[in-house]
Amino acid sequence: MVVRSVGAAQLSALLPAAALASPAYASLADRLRLLVVDGRLVPDQRLPSERELALRLSLSRTTVAAAYARLREAGYLCARRGAGNFVALPHRRPATGFLPGAFRTGEDQIGWNCASGSATPGLATAYVRAAERLPELLAGTGYLPDGLDALRERLAGWYVRRGLDTDPAQIVVTTGALSALSVVVATTCTRGDRILMESPTYTNAIEAARRAGVRPVGYPLSAHGSSEEGWQPSELARTLDQTGATAAYLIPDHQNPTGLSMPETLRRELAASLQHREITAIVDETLVELRLDGPAYTPVAALLPDAISLGSASKAFWGGLRVGWIRAPHALVPRLVETRASLDLGTAPFEQLVLAELLRDPEPALAAQRDRLRRQRDHLADLIADAFPDWQFTRPAGGLSLWARLPAPLSSRLAEAAEALGVIITPGHRFFVEGGGERYLRLPFTHPVDVLDDAVGRLSEAWSIARSGRQTGRRPSRAIDLSA
Repeated sequence: MVVRSVGAAQLSALLPAAALASPAYASLADRLRLLVVDGRLVPDQRLPSERELALRLSLSRTTVAAAYARLREAGYLCARRGAGNFVALPHRRPATGFLPGAFRTGEDQIGWNCASGSATPGLATAYVRAAERLPELLAGTGYLPDGLDALRERLAGWYVRRGLDTDPAQIVVTTGALSALSVVVATTCTRGDRILMESPTYTNAIEAARRAGVRPVGYPLSAHGSSEEGWQPSELARTLDQTGATAAYLIPDHQNPTGLSMPETLRRELAASLQHREITAIVDETLVELRLDGPAYTPVAALLPDAISLGSASKAFWGGLRVGWIRAPHALVPRLVETRASLDLGTAPFEQLVLAELLRDPEPALAAQRDRLRRQRDHLADLIADAFPDWQFTRPAGGLSLWARLPAPLSSRLAEAAEALGVIITPGHRFFVEGGGERYLRLPFTHPVDVLDDAVGRLSEAWSIARSGRQTGRRPSRAIDLSA
């Protein structure tokens, strides 16, 4: 069995540079515990010995030993005879912070870390209609590595209506947009290649790139009304030239997590820059249909013919509808299908039928979804402005979440305090490619308003705890365990 470990130098770099409070052992234990809570130290990872860490931090071995002992007592470390100290999770702590399904669990936890809501009106009807058409599929094998013809035709028509000439042969259906990204990266990149990603960006996209063996490099994306807000073509060009990235993953429409949308002039500038450098452009359009205010913009692939576009039904219609797709240049499609077939042989045909039915006339369902999200966005924005007057955020014109800037770098500590009060949030650092993010927090507005009221009330209490530095007396409840 391969044992993961973290060296003293690496662990020292993860710890804050500020001096330890008194008593030093308790302060060190608290900082190490936050690294576990953040996910920067993971279960079964071996920590350096007491002597090694003491030498690195210029502390006494007694101080480090006392800190380790405190963590073992709290359940965050487990000593293995002859092997050392290994990261653990407390018995009552969830194996994962992801709370799918209901907005509240049976133990009254609110999962506020998943930017996805309930199904759009009309989805049940689409399932019924798809069931009526299912017998025509049962005579075949059910393996459709490129996708159901009827769905590919409807998706091509959807692109044409958006101003992007597309034929069905350019579409490859996948099991969600994240699967689409994995297929594209595996097809167009080789291990060790660098891929440019906005920072912050969709946290699962960062992990998908790393799992594929490519190295994400961050392209800074600022928000909150500064003169440098959003995408800066000069910064993109500099990052590409300095890092040697061969691909770029961008979310130009209602960017996750900032909610920003790339203006028309910038799309043209960035498209020209990518084309000049022959960079593979991977454009995530998962949120493009969730425009709540303002104009629609030209698809990047209409400005950059070699761009690869990703889409998904999960955000616009329902997270449980695990159907995504790739729109690519004709010449690339056979390679994408070959890669796709080697992964899972195709998306379930029944779900493809459901989406094909929805796309017969998608606007009524999408309009209802936008109305609901608009009300929830405005409600949450008002709540946050009232409860946290020193937080900064821009009301997004679309997407699924607010991106808040905190007045102090307390995002991880806030997440820990919130969890103890029954609210699961994602600390800001998880959205950044190369570190940072402790001043930021993503707050989805996908919950009903009564749940948002409850969540903000608990978050306010958690913020008071995080700012004070005190420990909450309440223990986290057990969340849904997805590790099984």
